[in-house]
Amino acid sequence: MRTQWRIALAENFFYPRENRRFFMYEWLKFFHLAAAVVWMGGMALVILALRPVVIAQMAPPERLTLMVGVLSRFFNMVWVSVALILASGLWMLSMTDMKLAPRGWHAMSGLGVLMCLIFAHIWFAPFRRLKAAVSVSDWHAAGKALGHIHPMVLTNFAVGWLAILAVLVWR
Repeated sequence: MRTQWRIALAENFFYPRENRRFFMYEWLKFFHLAAAVVWMGGMALVILALRPVVIAQMAPPERLTLMVGVLSRFFNMVWVSVALILASGLWMLSMTDMKLAPRGWHAMSGLGVLMCLIFAHIWFAPFRRLKAAVSVSDWHAAGKALGHIHPMVLTNFAVGWLAILAVLVWR
């Protein structure tokens, strides 16, 4: 009885041998989309909810300290998302003939790489200046650094939506 249960579980849970490549593709797509949701959702939260409230209700020292803490945690999540998106995206593209891949996949790939480059610039330039300025309580320099981050995050948010639109429209 116990052996029959294990066989039934194995037959129903796992794909047959000939469909394992498809099964792997579905898992890659899941991780790709989950990482994109984390990145895009985090940008939406910061842009549309957090930033307006902290500007309206907090003094610069508290606001800038809070933003460094929030962005530090969020940017660590973005690094994981970037790694998952690039790895899963490249792996999924490697499973197909690039000449036959939809134009939207090519557009999404290019826009995704652009987003990663913009994020890397944010991390290595203005965000480092922001953390350094907050650590020495230089609120003017910290505000200036945060002011440089905002338009780049807006750009990344817009490019992210363009990538989503491209893959949906150009099939």
